[in-house]
Amino acid sequence: MANERKRTILLIDDDTSLLVTLGDFFRFKGYHVVTADSGEQGLERLEQATPDLIVLDMSMPGMGGAGFLKEISDAEGKPAYPILVLTARANMAESFADVAVDGFVAKPCSPQDLLMEVDRILFLRSGNGAAAAPEPAAKAKILVGESDPAIRGSIVASLGEAGFLVEGAESGPEVIEKAVMARPDLVIMHLGLQGMSGDAVASVLKEMKNTAGTPIVLYDESGKDEPADAYAGSGAEIRRFVGTNDPAALLGVVKTVLANG
Repeated sequence: MANERKRTILLIDDDTSLLVTLGDFFRFKGYHVVTADSGEQGLERLEQATPDLIVLDMSMPGMGGAGFLKEISDAEGKPAYPILVLTARANMAESFADVAVDGFVAKPCSPQDLLMEVDRILFLRSGNGAAAAPEPAAKAKILVGESDPAIRGSIVASLGEAGFLVEGAESGPEVIEKAVMARPDLVIMHLGLQGMSGDAVASVLKEMKNTAGTPIVLYDESGKDEPADAYAGSGAEIRRFVGTNDPAALLGVVKTVLANG
């Protein structure tokens, strides 16, 4: 960042010790940092600075994070600035289904994990994300939904060895929660997930602003592939249905779906 304008981050959190820690950390990493200990003070800071990104804690007294978001959003609920939300993971999916924010990080989190998400959002917002390398799938984020631990581990390992960033989930509700939080480039999941079937999860993800366009691959052990239009009535972004849980076969499908957009 030495040869570039310093990006400005507005940190809003009522934990003053966290503000000091994160503020020092991001300044060391080359960012210009402005802090606020409440939503109300955050609005005051916006009168003095134009941040490139706002890191917003949702659990604060007074107007809180939700009130702050409402104040800086238009009639359709779109914030005027890029927003990275800090919140408790348990309430993530249900609380932010209709909120057009750029990302989520569950508290507590390490400064390094937060930095990775900040860098990702600012990179995409800068337009550099459009200038992808010849193999953009090599670093794509994949969410794997599979209730069998051994099978899930095999699929995650196969995708990870191929260069993908992979996270697993063991139930339908957990897939929804992690999809909202991590915003993966693709979700691949078993049709018979515990808690909620894969096709039901796909329909829910389609209804959420932050996951509506996420491509989805479903699979089972039927041995029969089905066309994606078999699920057209659900409105979900289901790109392929595969009749196998073989990690190598699923890896091939993932690469094909990501390559075709």
